Amino acid sequence: MGYPFCLKSIGAQRPATASNNQTPETMKTLLLLLTLSSALVLRGQDTGAVNQKEGLALEGYDVVNYFRGTAVKGSREWEATHRGVTYRFTSERNQHLFQADAERYLPAYGGWCAYAMARSGSRVAVDPEAFRAVDGRVFLFSGNALKKWKKKEESLLRKADANWEKQAQH
Repeated sequence: MGYPFCLKSIGAQRPATASNNQTPETMKTLLLLLTLSSALVLRGQDTGAVNQKEGLALEGYDVVNYFRGTAVKGSREWEATHRGVTYRFTSERNQHLFQADAERYLPAYGGWCAYAMARSGSRVAVDPEAFRAVDGRVFLFSGNALKKWKKKEESLLRKADANWEKQAQH
C-alpha cells in the first residue's frame, strides 16, 4: 500500500484504520471536488460584478434608501460587508435591514448603468443619484440615461436582464 503524499514526505507511519482504503484515484477525486467547490464559492464573491471602488459600493450611497425614493450617502459608522464589498448606510436600522436580507437591497446589474447594460451589456459607472425603483428592484444610471430608459423601459429591461444573465454565465 502506498502512503498519501503528506505522510510519506514526513516519514510517518500509516495508522491501521478502515479508512486506509483510499487509492490514489480516490485522493485525486477528492482533490478535484475540493477545487471545484472552492471555485463555485469564489464565483459567488466576484467583487468585479459590483460597482465599487476600493471595496466600497456605489461611492458609499445607502442602497436601502433607494427603496424609499432617496439617494443619500451612508456613514462609516454604519457599514456592512457582503460578498467582499462594503456598503454604507444612513442609519443603524438600514444597516440591520441590509444584513438581514442583502440580496433584496442590491441594485440590479451590480449597480452598473441599467441603460448601458441593455444597449451593449457594458458595465458603465453611474451617478448614484440617478436611479429608479420599480417592482422591488433598483436601477442606476449614468448621465442622462434615465431619461432614455423611461422612454422604452419595458423592452430595455428585458435586454438588460438578458445581457446581465449572459455575463453571469461566463
